[in-house]
Amino acid sequence: MVDVYINAIEKFMPNEPVFNDEIEDYLGYIGGKKSKAKNIVLRSNGIKRRFYVLEKGTQKQLFTNAELCSNAIKKLQNISFSLDDIEVLACGTTSPDQLMPGHSLMVQGELKLKPIETISTSGICLSGVNALKYIYLAIKSKEILCGVSTGSEASSPILSARNFEEESKCLEELETNPNIAFEKDFLRWMLSDGAGAMLLQDKPNKDKISLKIEFIDILSYAGEMPVCMYSGLEILENAKIKSWRAFDQNEVMEKSLLSVRQDVKLLNENIVEYTVVKPLQEIIKKRNIKASDYNYFLPHYSSLYFRDKLYEGLKKVNFEIPYEKWFTNLTNFGNTGSASIYIILEELFNSGKLKKGEKILCYVPESGRFSTAFFSLEVV
Repeated sequence: MVDVYINAIEKFMPNEPVFNDEIEDYLGYIGGKKSKAKNIVLRSNGIKRRFYVLEKGTQKQLFTNAELCSNAIKKLQNISFSLDDIEVLACGTTSPDQLMPGHSLMVQGELKLKPIETISTSGICLSGVNALKYIYLAIKSKEILCGVSTGSEASSPILSARNFEEESKCLEELETNPNIAFEKDFLRWMLSDGAGAMLLQDKPNKDKISLKIEFIDILSYAGEMPVCMYSGLEILENAKIKSWRAFDQNEVMEKSLLSVRQDVKLLNENIVEYTVVKPLQEIIKKRNIKASDYNYFLPHYSSLYFRDKLYEGLKKVNFEIPYEKWFTNLTNFGNTGSASIYIILEELFNSGKLKKGEKILCYVPESGRFSTAFFSLEVV
């Protein structure tokens, strides 16, 4: 098997930054009223600005997810790489523009690429890492020499107030049972839009740094954990799942079943144990890694609220990485889901700070049903 190198990373953020006091100018007001959850959530998550594909004041969508993704890929082109060199395109997203066909096919169509292999990885935050691992394995096994992986999100259209109009007519119910509102309203102040793309090849750059992939480990605990973050279903009292397809059209709209929901209590109680402690214990044993091996730790977390909890989780498995080694840009770019680790890595990779021989550990959790990824990179 050959080594695999990340030779370029680019991002594309739509429109101008959206600051906290402008959010509802873009997403709109549900039921014509200001959100009760907004200020509470924003104080907790620490996000100062984010990006939306929506036009301010109109909620008109100015970019599709496929357009975000294709714009990030176009920026990868340089003197030694063109889009014609791509052998496989792997695109991960939580929020494709359509139910079918696959997201990567729509991106390929936007770019008008020649006939190539494509794969669309679904899921939530880990879909971008799954896309990365597909390209990594394809090159490592010598199936291909060059591939592109992406993570992209266009979440704001899903969070738009127009999607809650039918449910907002039941304001009396929302007032008497605030939990119904909060599990959906919570994520309106957390998510951002954007795309990232990585160029992977079997040889490193000759005239600038590359990132050699040492390993990518992904673990899911869905076999023992319930659903935590979801869209398109309702969880019944007996914990059974009822798909949105089993409801009539009026019920789908009245219950906002296609909105994104988060069981915040379940998240808080389990996110560290099932995305840090348990999986990292297994990976440490499997890979024989030590915290002191790493110069940088790049965590994707949805909120600064989890920063200290994550640190305590690392300490619990004797893998303490001091804060001065942490690198994230959550406060300036928001939580872009599957694109987040791409956007974090892009900033560090192109910063001029990295030196050959340094090592980077990336952490990407997913609360959908509690899954996680850790992957290790060496600057070469």
